[in-house]
Amino acid sequence: MTEQAFRFGRARHLIGIAGLPDASPDAIGVIVLNSGMVHHVGPFRLAVDMTRRLNALGYPTLRFDFSTIGDSGASGESQTRLQQICADADDAMELLRQHAGCRRFVLVGLCSGAQNAHTVACVDDKVAGAVFMDGYAYRTIGFKIRHYLPRLFDPLRWWRRLTRGRAATERSSSEPVFSTVPSPQAVVRADFAGMLKRGMKLCLIYSGGINTYFNHPRQFRECFGSVMADPAVSTRYLKEMDHTFALVDDRKRLIDHIEAWLRRNFPVTHAGTSS
Repeated sequence: MTEQAFRFGRARHLIGIAGLPDASPDAIGVIVLNSGMVHHVGPFRLAVDMTRRLNALGYPTLRFDFSTIGDSGASGESQTRLQQICADADDAMELLRQHAGCRRFVLVGLCSGAQNAHTVACVDDKVAGAVFMDGYAYRTIGFKIRHYLPRLFDPLRWWRRLTRGRAATERSSSEPVFSTVPSPQAVVRADFAGMLKRGMKLCLIYSGGINTYFNHPRQFRECFGSVMADPAVSTRYLKEMDHTFALVDDRKRLIDHIEAWLRRNFPVTHAGTSS
């Protein structure tokens, strides 16, 4: 297996590390996207450990930085953020096509990386599968019952709330917050249905680190409806893990799960060859 750094893209502004095992021309390429502003190694080197494990199994991989993140520069184009994400992802797929012969791809993203993978998967037919980690989720009625009901009968929580002080509450509410508006729930649900109609395989993995808006395996179906019961969809709730998978054992279990999902849906038929 060869691991190589590339400068690539329509303006040669993107930087990425490709893992290039001996692979058949129809091998599935795995592309790991940035998580927020974290560059291409991923949180706690998650992307490095994941891609090297997959390379050893025969999957060509690429971990790269989107425009203006990490080691990558700007393209100089006048595009919306969504247009730029799709164009950067297309450049990444083209790189793996040139160097590993890949024509189909699996996108892997955590947090905003999952949202970016979702955006690309909606419009690019080369995407055959996606791993969404802590992606889109919505506070459902079930979530609110599970979240608020135990708190309602917790006397210590009420005591802390009454004694916390009004000043602290006002200070907290006035602090500036940076956030983006997620896609509406109905739109995301329709997006998933469209992906499945195209024959995509989906793997949704959510952690306990997002327990302020997701807190139970049933919430996958509460959020996205019957499409979550489709055989092409895999869901997993890892309640005991944090959002960035900071612990070594957590990262190992996460990668074990992704590896098993890939081998089940995009198997390597023999060394260096994918079906």
